[in-house]
Amino acid sequence: MNTTRHWPKRAFILSRALSRAFSDTPSPTFPLKHVTRSNFDSALVELRSHVRAADFVAIDMEMTGVTSAPWRESFEFDRFDIRYLKVKDSAEKFAVFQFGVCPFRWDSLKQSFIAHPHNFFVFPRQEIPLDRTSYEFLCQTTSMDFLAKYQFDFNACIHEGISYLSRGQEDEARKRLISPKGDQLTHLSHNLRETMDLPLVRVADVLFTERMKKRLGEWRDDLLQNRVGGPQEEKVPDDLNQQFRTVFFKMRPALSLDGFTSHQLSLIRMVTRKHFKDLTYVCFNGESTSEELVVYTDSESDKARLMEEVKNDHQRSAGMKINAAVGFRHVIDLLSSENKLIVGHNCILDIAHVHSKFLAPLPSTAEEFVSCVNRYFPSIIDTKILLNADYTLQRKMKRSSTSLSSAFSLLCPEIAHGFTRNVLSYEPCVKVEVHVDEMRSSNWNSGAKHEAGYDAFMTGCVFAQACSHLGIDFQLHSPSENLTQNEKLQKHMNLLYLSWINGDIIDLRTGNRSAELSGSNMIRKPYRKILFKNIVLLWGFPSKLKPSMIRDCICKTLGPSSVISTYCIDQTAVFVQFSKAELASDFLNLKETLEQSNDAISHLHPLSQLLEGGNTRAASYETYKEICASPISKVLFADQAEAVGIKWKTELLPSDKEESHDNTRSHLESGMDSPQAVQKSKTRNTEDVVNDSSNKRFCDDIIDSFLKVEKIRRTTNL
Repeated sequence: MNTTRHWPKRAFILSRALSRAFSDTPSPTFPLKHVTRSNFDSALVELRSHVRAADFVAIDMEMTGVTSAPWRESFEFDRFDIRYLKVKDSAEKFAVFQFGVCPFRWDSLKQSFIAHPHNFFVFPRQEIPLDRTSYEFLCQTTSMDFLAKYQFDFNACIHEGISYLSRGQEDEARKRLISPKGDQLTHLSHNLRETMDLPLVRVADVLFTERMKKRLGEWRDDLLQNRVGGPQEEKVPDDLNQQFRTVFFKMRPALSLDGFTSHQLSLIRMVTRKHFKDLTYVCFNGESTSEELVVYTDSESDKARLMEEVKNDHQRSAGMKINAAVGFRHVIDLLSSENKLIVGHNCILDIAHVHSKFLAPLPSTAEEFVSCVNRYFPSIIDTKILLNADYTLQRKMKRSSTSLSSAFSLLCPEIAHGFTRNVLSYEPCVKVEVHVDEMRSSNWNSGAKHEAGYDAFMTGCVFAQACSHLGIDFQLHSPSENLTQNEKLQKHMNLLYLSWINGDIIDLRTGNRSAELSGSNMIRKPYRKILFKNIVLLWGFPSKLKPSMIRDCICKTLGPSSVISTYCIDQTAVFVQFSKAELASDFLNLKETLEQSNDAISHLHPLSQLLEGGNTRAASYETYKEICASPISKVLFADQAEAVGIKWKTELLPSDKEESHDNTRSHLESGMDSPQAVQKSKTRNTEDVVNDSSNKRFCDDIIDSFLKVEKIRRTTNL
């Protein structure tokens, strides 16, 4: 009774003790350094020192979308090269709004990793004039809604996001700077080139030029008269008092022009060139403003020196603008130049975005893509590869999802949930301490998931813990040891999932498809082998037909075992996989033959339901690649094919194109009595049959047609 009476108090004391044992007081929020263009320069200097000292750098991105059309999703029937084309399309069409960079350094004294998570807001703002007037990108509603759900700051991104130039764009800008046409970039077009005389067709222009001629002449004469005493205050009419102001420009007297229109400035430039040999019109671009000046020069050589000085100043200023416009790409250059191990989670799309946004336009083939990526980033690890390549890790994941958040919660519970190690922990966890500015923390509440900086931090933590499970002991890790040379990581290095659905892995060293390592297929269900030469692509068929109905139509003609499966691309297109390549060829030939005819047999054929409406298209798998490679993205696949320019109804296989369609037709109608009957069937159409004067003959034709269809079906099934 006494024990029972005191149990609530004892339970409370025990609860307090366990609470203290399990947790220090966590920080209210996860420490994360947010970087916008206002603090980018200082943050870049800081990041540079962290990256140089890092053992590896984890990255992550938040994008405006993933797929530009439903049919551009990753499908089971997508071939290896098709999967790359879909990744390419996504990276080209969508923007990166956030880029997370988190360097991790092992501290042997603290026996802990030190992480420096950075969350960069990025926005493709055009800072210097290039060929395009502005950048364009797509926004996928589901992705934008997803970002909004996690309180993404769109205002900070758009107003304060860091702009960037790719390497290709920077090269283009610098070439324009040093080329004769580069005057547009430096605003020297009206200084270094002869100005053509403007036609003075308006009375106002004539009066204005005479007025400017007089005003410039008075100013020049006054300078010459007062050179010994220096520039004097000039008495000018009130309306010009604010527009002309005497200043010094590069140790020369000059008139600053203010309040004139661009047309009036062109007239002043023309007057200066035509009537004053010792006056030079100059446009000077400062850091934030430009100034129009008329400068006095003593001689032709002095004038030449002035123009050379102005040209050098303009090019120097333009070069600084280009350097500033490079923007966030300085971060990419830093990661590349330091040659650190780059860690991502399911990061093929992230790497494609890096290539497309910051290096150069994506190439058309996976082989070219990996060649460029490997040149700039020779060491990349995908944590999804690690999680699915080791049986112990898969057992630890309990066959659950290998999403980043799931992996973080299961592999790094102490870090994810903000409590320190205690006696009840049955497995050691690699410790991580976060440093942001002056803040040091190893305890915090859960961070903001789906902010790129925090996701990059989670990715790095998952990698560190996965390495521990793979037998890499960081307590023995030397600061001079390079993780890129670690033998236990080498077999996982530079392998990325091109598609998680089928387990397609691309090797960044060769561009080839790589087989999954043993134990990697335990979570994902195995898929049947696909023979792409047996596949026919169908689109534009009647909307009432479902994939199962299409299969039935074909099986009635070519036999019940002729079709292995049908796969829906979208509501307008399907893949049909035949059991044999010959059957795919036979189907294409039969379809074309039936479409060329319009007789009773064609209308009563089992395929007539599929061909109804005359818009059904059929082609080999290579046509699917051609359509996927197009930069166009229509919502429906049938519309996409039309936009790409595919007008034909049936594309025969290469070997079939050499054969005569007449021979195929003769084979199909071998039951007819004579060649005349074959010709008669080819030329007859439905309207001829309906208008036949003999009802008996019409009925006989229908009966014969049924018999012939049955004979075709039996012959084909055999």
